[in-house]
Formats: sequence, C-alpha cells, structure tokens
Amino acid sequence: MSVGDGGRTLWERAWEGLRPIDPYRSVKAALGALVIISVIITTFLIFVAFHSAIELRVIAIFAVIASLLITQFVAHGLVAPLDEMTDAARSMARGDYARRVRFDRRDELGELGATFNRMAADLEAVDRHRKELVANVSHELRTPIAGLRAVLENVVDGVSDADPETMRTALRQTERLSGLVEHLLDLSRLDHGVVPLHARRFEVWPNLANVLREANTAKGPAHSRTDVHLHLDVSPPELTAHADVERLHQVMANLIDNAVKHSPPHGRVTVRARPGSQPQGLELEVQDEGPGIPECDRDLVFERFSRTATAKAGQDGGTGLGLAIARWAVDLHGGRIRVAESPRGCRMRVTLPGLGRLPD
Repeated sequence: MSVGDGGRTLWERAWEGLRPIDPYRSVKAALGALVIISVIITTFLIFVAFHSAIELRVIAIFAVIASLLITQFVAHGLVAPLDEMTDAARSMARGDYARRVRFDRRDELGELGATFNRMAADLEAVDRHRKELVANVSHELRTPIAGLRAVLENVVDGVSDADPETMRTALRQTERLSGLVEHLLDLSRLDHGVVPLHARRFEVWPNLANVLREANTAKGPAHSRTDVHLHLDVSPPELTAHADVERLHQVMANLIDNAVKHSPPHGRVTVRARPGSQPQGLELEVQDEGPGIPECDRDLVFERFSRTATAKAGQDGGTGLGLAIARWAVDLHGGRIRVAESPRGCRMRVTLPGLGRLPD
C-alpha cells in the first residue's frame, strides 16, 4: 500500500470516527447542535440585555422566537424525507412499485431512504417476476393444449379413428402438459438458483423426431401454418448426448414453433443435430426461410417480452417469451443459444456442453 493510500485510509477512518458529532451525518448531532445554538443565542441576548436599556422580557421574547425559527428549520429538514417516504409507501400499497424517494442526505435518514429504495426495487422485481410467471405458464401451456385439442377434434369429427396410435399421441400431449406444469413452476425458483436439472444420456434422433411429431400434431384449429414442411437432419443417426431431456424438449419446441410462425407460405424448417466439441456434447440448429432477425435485435430477442423490428412492422411477434424460456433452459445446462449467420432466414444455434460440464 502506498503512503497516499495509507493516508487516505487513515483520514477516512478519522472522518468516520467523527460522524457522531457531525450534524450533517447524524440526526442526533443535528438535534444536539440545535440545542447548543439555541442556548448560545439566548445567552447572547441576555448579555445584550445586561449591557443595554432593553428590558429582559423583550430579550426573552426574541430568544423564544429565534429558538422557534431554528427549531422549525431543523424540524422541516428532518420531517420532509419522512413525508416523502410516507407518500411513496402509500403508492406502493396501491401497487405502484416504481416509486422511489429522492433526497440526498448523509445521515441516518439518508441511509433509511437508500434502504427504502432497495426494498421498493425488490418488491418491484418480485411483482414483475410474478406477472412474468403467469405469462410464461400461459405461453408454454398453449402448444400442448392445442395439440391435444387437435387430436380430440379429429377423433370427434371422424377425421381419424380412435386407434391406439392416436390415443398414444393424445397421451403424449397430456404427459407433456403435465410435465410443463411442473417445469414452469420452477421459474418461481429461478432467481434463487435452485432449479433442478436432471441430465442423462439419451438418443438424439428419437427425441427430436418426437418434438417434430408433436409440432405436426399441433397444426390444427389453433395453428394456421399447415403448409410449413419440417425436416430433421441428425448426423450420425445414432448420435447420443447428455442433457436434461425435458428441458431440451422445451427448448426445441419453442424454437420450432417460432420458426414455423415466421416461415413463408410452403416454407421449410430444418432441424439439425451434430456432435459437440465436448464428450456427449450437442450442437443443434433450427433454420427457417423467413425474414430473419436484424443484427441489432439478435441480443434483444432473448429478453422477455421483447419485440423485433419484424413484429413491430405488423407481423405476429408472439408474446416474446418463447426465446427467453429457451435461453433460460440452455443456461441451466451451462450452454449457449444465439442467432447464427445465415444467407437466408433465421438460424438459431444451441450448444450444450455434455458430460462433465453441466453446472451443479
């Protein structure tokens, strides 16, 4: 440590030690200063009375008036921050958590104001998280419900028979719906870092084929994009990886749903899977033929409730939650999701680390 640093540290310690007697940094010291100033003024006026022709009772009146004025001035400085915090607390009671107190003090009231603002920020974050959780649940449950509804309506309308294969498809959608309820409730624990991750070794082709099959099944009354062709490319076909299968299903379902929505008429969505650079790692891509994502929006699309230039131009941009949820699930694996360069359309790339690289 340099001499300058040591001197500055010593000065800071000395200044902190003088805080109890600094009227600008201590309410107690300010009240003590008020009493001292009042006594000094009264003593001065009495001294003047003894050395002049002014009556003592007149001096007493002036002393009382001066003390009252000083007391009023100090009291106003102490009470004004409390009044502002009271107004802010009432606003928060009505649901306005964006309200903050604004005053610059170095005393205990300043510390109270800073603590109040931190509390308001925490409450605002909790309220925002609660609203986002409800929106996430609504967004995530829509796809399996639409798929299940499509299967049941086809059976009721006689389009398909209630054979075992159709019922198995409906059962898979129901199981998927039940799993989503459990997994989306984990969002409430996301900020606390206690979201569970159940990674295991699995075969990539059957898993992704199931995702595409469910995406095709969901093309019913709730989806108008029955013209988009879904293509799966896994190389090698026997590729295996190590990850949480349900979370990965969640990621791919969101990416495919997003790609289908932005595909042109009779477009093509390609899902590719390749081995990762780490053992049991995985590289995934979802490529569409839509308008793509402007470079300025490529980081923003993964934020919750974000809307790209395409969405702002009038096209369906969704709720802005699908890609945010996908990034959340990928982050749980310690992986990465990003918008990759593509000569046409949009290409989403997901990198999962595989064995030995998953977070605890």
